[in-house]
This record gives sequence, C-alpha cells and structure tokens, in this order.
Amino acid sequence: MSSPRVAIVFHSRYGHTARQAAAVAQGVERADGARATLIPCEEAPSRWDDLEQADAIIFGAPTFMGGTSAEFRVFAEATSNIVMTKGYVWQDKFAAGFTNSGAHAGDKLATLIQMALFAAQHGMHWVNLGLPPANNSSRGSPDDVNRLGFWLGAAAQSNVDQGPEQAPPESDLATARHLGYRVAQTALQFARGRRTLQPCGIRTHP
Repeated sequence: MSSPRVAIVFHSRYGHTARQAAAVAQGVERADGARATLIPCEEAPSRWDDLEQADAIIFGAPTFMGGTSAEFRVFAEATSNIVMTKGYVWQDKFAAGFTNSGAHAGDKLATLIQMALFAAQHGMHWVNLGLPPANNSSRGSPDDVNRLGFWLGAAAQSNVDQGPEQAPPESDLATARHLGYRVAQTALQFARGRRTLQPCGIRTHP
C-alpha cells in the first residue's frame, strides 16, 4: 500500500511559523508510512512537481493585517498559471491550513478562510482541525491543545518579544502536530478505500 505524501507549503517571516510548520510535519510522519515535505513558499515555483505528486498539501502563513502574508499571496497567485496551462492538477488532493500571529485572535480566521478558498479554487478537499475548543472554562489551561479555539485549521500565537526558540508555546505546536496527523490519516484512509473499491470494479472518479 502506497504511503501518503504530504507537502507543507509555508511562509515564515521571523521563524515562528516555520516552527509551527515543522510541528505539522512531525504530525504527518506519525501516521502510518506518511512522508512530509517542507517547502518554503519562496521555493515553490521550482518545486511544482513535488506539489503535483503530493496526496495532500497543507498551507501555512503568518497572519499580517488580517490575512496571509504578501509572500504567501505571491505563491498563491503564481499557481493560477498551473490552472491555466495544465488544468486542475491539484484537484481532489486534500488540503488544510495553519497560521500564527502575535495576538491571540488577530483575525487568524480570515487567513484560514483565504487558504480554504484558495484550496477550493484548485478543487481540493479541505480538512478541518477536528478538535473542540479548549481553555474556555475555569478548568481550562493555556496548555490545552486548541487553546485558541479554532475549527477551520491550526492556529498559534507567538509573543512579539520572544523568538522562535520560545514561541509559539507547546500547546500550539501540539495543535499543529494534530493537524498534520489528521491530514495524513485522511489521505491514508482515502487511499485504502480506493484500493478496496478498485478490485470490485467500482469507479472512484468520473
């Protein structure tokens, strides 16, 4: 049985989102046989083949001014050339997203929505975080996974006076690992289902 390949395309200006991306990759590789490939968005134009061959692509960027960073948008806009010249080569791949900012909220939801719409433009299947919100009662703690209470993707918060060696905190990195594992498991389940159906003569695509 083939192992799912998951590409993680991200931008990080100060290193905090790169640390979050590394945690996502760790989560991916906790799934049975899954392989993670980290791709800074600046390198993506020379690595389209890696993205085309991936079973899933997880997008990551810091939240600046209520949306993705300019560098991530450059990458996203460059993918329109793929659609125009080669068609929907990412169609039916799985997608997910993560983001980081200095503020606890910081309009990170807007960034995740941008990523989800971007994935939809490529005909991809969006995988949500799949965790309940935490740290929302007197029994809660900042150490809880999904302490920031997001559903659409993994969110992290990094204090602006701390470097990537200290931020984001472990709870946010654990949330990122959960997302990576969930995406890899989803890709693996899909591959197993497709392999089960094919010997029975059941078509898995139109």
